[in-house]
Formats: sequence, structure tokens, C-alpha cells
Amino acid sequence: MAKYSEKAQEKVHETMHEMKEGKLKSGSGKKVTSKKQAVAIGLSEARKEGAKVPKKK
Repeated sequence: MAKYSEKAQEKVHETMHEMKEGKLKSGSGKKVTSKKQAVAIGLSEARKEGAKVPKKK
């Protein structure tokens, strides 16, 4: 299992919370319903903020 920084973990936690509330939207503007997609969005946002996150494959 990959180890993510605290900042990245917090970002994923926030996006999961948004998804469960129905507020998380994908790039195309559609509502996100998949947990995997929510995690991917969280990691992507953390990566943009400079958090320690492994590169995309």
C-alpha cells in the first residue's frame, strides 16, 4: 500500500465527504458517485497543491 502525506490524506478525506453529500463534481460537471473516482480527484488536487503523492501510472 502506498504511503501518502498527511496533506494528501486530508484532501482525499474532504473529497470523499463531498461525494457522500452529493456536492463533488467531475471535470465535465457531472456528479461523482464512484468512491474510486472521488479518491482519484482527491489525490489529483493534493498533487496540484504540492503534497507527497506517487505519480500517476
